[in-house]
Amino acid sequence: MSDLLSFSEIDGSGEVLVAMQRRVPMVTLKAEPTKPTRAAIKRALGTPVPAPRTIANGVAWMAPDEWLIMVPEGQTPQAVIGRLTAEIKAPMLAVDVSDARAVFTLKGNKAREVLAKGAPVDLSPTAFTPGDFRRTRLGQVAVAFWMEAEDEITLVCFASLKQFMFDWLVNAAQKSSLPAFL
Repeated sequence: MSDLLSFSEIDGSGEVLVAMQRRVPMVTLKAEPTKPTRAAIKRALGTPVPAPRTIANGVAWMAPDEWLIMVPEGQTPQAVIGRLTAEIKAPMLAVDVSDARAVFTLKGNKAREVLAKGAPVDLSPTAFTPGDFRRTRLGQVAVAFWMEAEDEITLVCFASLKQFMFDWLVNAAQKSSLPAFL
């Protein structure tokens, strides 16, 4: 889990710790997933394109032609976009979405159960493991989330819904309220 100074709100009153991260630099990339484009992405980012429904080295699979890139510490979204633009010769779109997204951390051995209250996703330990990534809904909110470790999940939603999402997660994590089926 990140340094506590990287969070703007933290609630530990429930079964898991719910934390809203401060601004997280990230870039969305849309491009045809051809072999030359995948090679260009690897050259630009220094890491292979992740397999579907996974995240690796800060690059998350969002769709067959879309990736969410967590900008490495010490770099800027503009620098990442510049490298992608220089390497990818096919039509593409790379956009700084840092201010358009809110990022949350769920920490605790019941993190799966908190998300299970609202996400239509199999979150069982055999179906959702560290490195797995899902793009779905949590209640009525479009989200993406991934498992950092067995007891830590990171979630992303639109920034305009950040307070609603924080409150939803805190409410869903209330003690003695979690499902026992996972």
